[in-house]
Amino acid sequence: MRQSGLAGLRLPQTAGLLSCRVLDPVNQPLAHAELTVSDANGRKVVSGETDPYGTFVAAVPAGGYRLAVSHEGFTPYRGEADVAEGGHTTLGDLPLAPVELPQLPPPGDWEIDPAHTTIAFVARHIGMARVHGRFNNYSGALRIGQRMEDSAMHVIIDAASIDTNIKMRDDHLRSADFLDVERHPTLEFFSDSFAHRGGNRWAISGALSIHGVSRTVTLDTQYLGTGVGMEGEIRAACRAVTELHREDFTLNWQHMLARGIAVVGSSIQIELDIQVTGKS
Repeated sequence: MRQSGLAGLRLPQTAGLLSCRVLDPVNQPLAHAELTVSDANGRKVVSGETDPYGTFVAAVPAGGYRLAVSHEGFTPYRGEADVAEGGHTTLGDLPLAPVELPQLPPPGDWEIDPAHTTIAFVARHIGMARVHGRFNNYSGALRIGQRMEDSAMHVIIDAASIDTNIKMRDDHLRSADFLDVERHPTLEFFSDSFAHRGGNRWAISGALSIHGVSRTVTLDTQYLGTGVGMEGEIRAACRAVTELHREDFTLNWQHMLARGIAVVGSSIQIELDIQVTGKS
């Protein structure tokens, strides 16, 4: 073992240290920046985040490396470094420039475009496999305020349109054990809470009604910008994710395997890709 340049830290014989400090545009430390160190063949060697002081330090085998640094709202950094056995290679201070944010959609009324929107979910099956599904029929409206924070949206989903590509499973999900579509034909989401999280990230919070039960959920939303469609219409797009727990909506059906493993997991990951068009 070799004694490193950092007090009390001993390195393997063939290793060295690689470090840097990530700063924002006014030279303040940038915590939680994501870093990936790859070898000359592009294989990831180590990854992690900067500490509260913007610092990243890693012990790696001696050799040449590529470093990628990213943080929400900032332009990524790419660099290279050679690490010697027992040495400490530092890239010093790496200031990240702010990224140009996409222009927010203009105020007015918008409609969800089902042809370019996906409302999908992922659930665990017997603690191992990931079951993917989606809803095929839905509609929704979005009103953009003069300030984005004053916006509101309403989405209605046809519960019977659930689709996991297995008819027997879909019929069970439509039954009284789960969605009970005869008594609760729709799922609905209404929000009038749009909070800016920084960069192009927004938190959209609202009431989600499933199975006759309403709960507050927050969509972690990435705004992707606006564009012009093939017919000259204005479009805006976003991606959003959230996690739901079945029991919160009284979807309590459960069957356990002999080993005590649930057939259907409690947590459901929701993944949305949404395009809206301006109403004429």
